[in-house]
Formats: sequence, C-alpha cells, structure tokens
Amino acid sequence: MADPMSPSRFLQRLRAEGLTVVEVGDWEDHNRNHVGPWGPVHGVMIHHSVTKGSAATVDICRRGHSSLPGPLCHGVITKDGKVHLVGYGRTNHAGLGDPDVLRAVINETALPADNEATVDGNRHFYGFECENLGDGKDPWPDAQLEAIERVSAAITRYHGWDERSVIGHLEWQPGKVDPRGFAMASMRARTADRLDGAKPATPVTPTPLPKPTKPVVDLSRLQEAARTNPSMKGTPCTYEGVRIWETALVDEGLLAKRLLDGHFGTATKDATSAWQERLGYRGRRPGQPADGIPGRDSATRLGKKHGFTVVA
Repeated sequence: MADPMSPSRFLQRLRAEGLTVVEVGDWEDHNRNHVGPWGPVHGVMIHHSVTKGSAATVDICRRGHSSLPGPLCHGVITKDGKVHLVGYGRTNHAGLGDPDVLRAVINETALPADNEATVDGNRHFYGFECENLGDGKDPWPDAQLEAIERVSAAITRYHGWDERSVIGHLEWQPGKVDPRGFAMASMRARTADRLDGAKPATPVTPTPLPKPTKPVVDLSRLQEAARTNPSMKGTPCTYEGVRIWETALVDEGLLAKRLLDGHFGTATKDATSAWQERLGYRGRRPGQPADGIPGRDSATRLGKKHGFTVVA
C-alpha cells in the first residue's frame, strides 16, 4: 500500500529519470477526485490511445469525450518520447479489472489471466496513454519505448516496487488489447534493467502480441438473468457474465457506470433495449420498444464490438 506522490514530486521524479516532460494546462488539479478516491496506489498501467497525431492525442486525453470525461490518464507518451502531463489524481484510464491481477501486482507475483472486471483500477494505478493506433501495424519508435521504460522505472523506483508492478491494460480488464505492438513482458524486463542501474543490452524490437483470450458470455444464462433479476429484491448477481455485458453497455454510453454491478436490473434491461434498437430491432407491436432480453444477433454484435465471445 502506498500513498500517491504529490504532483511536484511526480514531475521531479519523471525529469530525474531523464524524461522530457511537457506540462499541459492545470494538470496538477485536473482529475476525477470528485467521483471517487485516488489511492492507495499499487502500480503503473500502460495503454495505447487509438489516435493519430501528438496534438490530437494530448487533447483528447486531457478533455475526454462525451461518454468518458477527461482526464483519461496522467501522462501521454507521444511518438517522439515526450511525456505530456494532462492530469493528476483519479483519472479515467483503467476502469474495472480483475481482483486477482491487483493482488498479484501488490504482491509482485506472476500475473494470472484476467477474467473478471469488478475492482476499481482508476483508484490504484498511475496511467499512461501512448500515441498509437493500436492496430498492430502502427510502429513504436525507439524513443517512445524508452520513454515508457523510463516512466515505469521512475514511479516504481520512488515507491520501492519492482518491474512486476507495471502492467498493460490488456492484463487488467478482460477484452482489452492495449498496448498492442510490443509485449509487456519485454517492457518489464527493460524496467528491471533500468532499476538495476543498467541499460538494456539491446533494444527490444516491438513484436505483435499473441491474440488475447476473450471472455465468454453464456447467452442462455444472460437471458435468464434478464428475465429474472428485475423482480428480485435488492441487486443480486446471479450470473457473472452480466458484468461483461454491462461493461460493454457502459462503453456504448447506454448504461451509467455506477450501475455496473452484475445485476441485470431494469436499468440494464433498458440499456439492452436501447442497444437492440440501435440495431433496428423493435417490440412485437407498433411503437413498442425492444424487449431488452439479449438475443443471439444483438449479443453477438455487442460481443464482436467489445471483445467477448457469446456461446449458447
């Protein structure tokens, strides 16, 4: 358990590690602390931005967008290796993730496969968005990879952590693939070398990541939850796949994040109905909305878009 650094100490540590740091606006006070806690911190999380152009990437990571307000990270690492600080405190970068992964980061042990999304990562991780399209083809320049290494070392060195406290978004939340284009294991090895006071013997060449394992949603169990949960007392979670479904609805802007609780209640059913209507579905009678019970087509299309597999 560790308290976050102060903004001034954070800036000082990055520069002491040899990084070129650009301060963007009132980054020290730009955060999401009003919606949830920041800290204790346990690690560093790396992302790719799915954007093109340094200025545009910094701007969207600072401002956010209609369904996810900024800041979207603490720092943006552009292709030239510069670190642009856009926020400090709680930021919208990690989302919900796997409690077993968090436990492994805290204990600095091998990471398990991420198969749950139940723990608030925005509270516990420093986050860095890296300018890259995330298509596996957009290159990762040496300057950018070195900056990721230096950022990781700067933060872990301050807190007394080792390289196992540095993870990628894909290792935290099921269905995520970022950063795509280099292996996090290679970046942890680079970070370890720097923490040991040595430079990497040879530059790590970016290599495509293996295809991540997608979480699976059982359609029959999801449908049963949709039919039975709304009438239940309280907000019981009868099927863990509902969380995966709700996470996708949140990402679509159809469900408020505070309602992502694993209970297929009326709000989740209404959000599902809205997704079905986006696809052109309606109720059985004229003017009647879609029923909000996931069907094979609507579920499969949501899964394809948000990285999970639907089975019967």
